Amino acid sequence: YDALGDAAEGALAKAPRRRPVARWTAVAATIREWAVEHPHEYSLLYGTPVPGYAAPPDTVAPGTRVSLALVQVVVDAWSDGLVDAPATKLSAGARRDFAALVEQVAPDVAVEVMFRTILAWTQLFGLLSFELFSQTRGLVEHHAQVFADAASTMARQIGLAE
Repeated sequence: YDALGDAAEGALAKAPRRRPVARWTAVAATIREWAVEHPHEYSLLYGTPVPGYAAPPDTVAPGTRVSLALVQVVVDAWSDGLVDAPATKLSAGARRDFAALVEQVAPDVAVEVMFRTILAWTQLFGLLSFELFSQTRGLVEHHAQVFADAASTMARQIGLAE
């Protein structure tokens, strides 16, 4: 967890804060690069869970570093007024779930923006897992470019400014 967290946080620190789409895609690209270079470690982190296994509590903080790096892009963009918050229809249950998450990690960010952020994060990791586990063979030849395009699209869906 920490090796991937270090990579994601390093990319976050280097990317231009006032260009949220570029910052999001830089962090996403770094996550992909690390995963491609360390497919077995990525599989241990994000692959099939072992039935009956519960990770020890001391892995929670290291395990959230990557997602928090992506969330930080959104938090900073929100703080800088660089997020367009288009309407998002949420059920009452989803609104409660994401309101609780916002309270924990990004108290000033709109619930709808956090919802779109988590959607983008899970889509990125889904696309990356499909690539690493050969689920896109015969469909995608240029994985790095597809991933970059997907990350950029997802950043815009969140509402991040160019």
